[in-house]
Amino acid sequence: MTLTIQHLYYLVGIILAITAVLTVRDATNPRRYSSGLFWAIYAVVFLVGDKLDPVIVGVMAVAMAVIAGFKGVAGGKHQPRTDAQYLESAKRLGNKLFVPALAIPLITMIGTLSGKYLVVGGTPLLDPKNTTLVSLGVGCVIALGLACSMTRETPAQGIRESWRLTDALGWALVLPQMLGMLGLVFSEAGVGKAVAHVTTEYINMDVKFIAVAVYVIGMALFTIIMGNGFAAFPVMTGGVGVPVLVHHFGGDPAVMAAVGMLSGYCGTLMTPMAANFNLVPAALLEIDKNAVIRAQIPTALLLLTCNVFLLYFLMFHK
Repeated sequence: MTLTIQHLYYLVGIILAITAVLTVRDATNPRRYSSGLFWAIYAVVFLVGDKLDPVIVGVMAVAMAVIAGFKGVAGGKHQPRTDAQYLESAKRLGNKLFVPALAIPLITMIGTLSGKYLVVGGTPLLDPKNTTLVSLGVGCVIALGLACSMTRETPAQGIRESWRLTDALGWALVLPQMLGMLGLVFSEAGVGKAVAHVTTEYINMDVKFIAVAVYVIGMALFTIIMGNGFAAFPVMTGGVGVPVLVHHFGGDPAVMAAVGMLSGYCGTLMTPMAANFNLVPAALLEIDKNAVIRAQIPTALLLLTCNVFLLYFLMFHK
């Protein structure tokens, strides 16, 4: 049997379904029913989303947004371990704690590089179209097994910890996927063409350096608006990157894509829309919600400036 990306979706869906049940049963959660409904809808998307009409999936996504928008997603009160318990566990395990975490990227890399050779009876063990993602899923399962073995805990404890972390992250856990879909919607709606029209109409794109600066800064600005570099990429690449930098000036598309995404990440550092990166850590650390963003802005602006010159000097080497 070939492990496919769908098997990974099933696994995520099952975990989310268990999370929904645990949330509804959690009497300490002030919004347990609306929160449970939120995670249940998300679970259904992963479990049977490929069998549903896209309109239905869209309605479900809107329903999740409405629940989150009206503050219907909340967490319960989880009983943390004492400092003494944490210290005892750390002394007992030592640096072995890093083994499960390091196993995930290691197994992902091994699976990605060796996937085409893992064939039994002519059937590949890993989906050739999604080898990296499937390998990542396998790595996570193996890492869970290693963690359970080392800590003498059961997989059920892993599920409970997953639920606790999901409660801490809340709706922000869904944000990357939602914003990724938003990028595709923008692309299908022709936002890229609109961007191309505006930039060529009001900015002199015949000057190579200006065109490069517009693409790099545009990637950061759209990421700030949309909260995700992957959502901004099809808009700016379709509007400026491919038609102007590649076709008009003959630039290297690989360099454009690499530096363009790095420029988008500069925007990620400066926006509250990237809630899972910038707001959630602040909430977990109980500090000012914008403290992380303020600390990152100088680095983001410096790197963005460097990206303009990197793209200008590296993309047109032919």
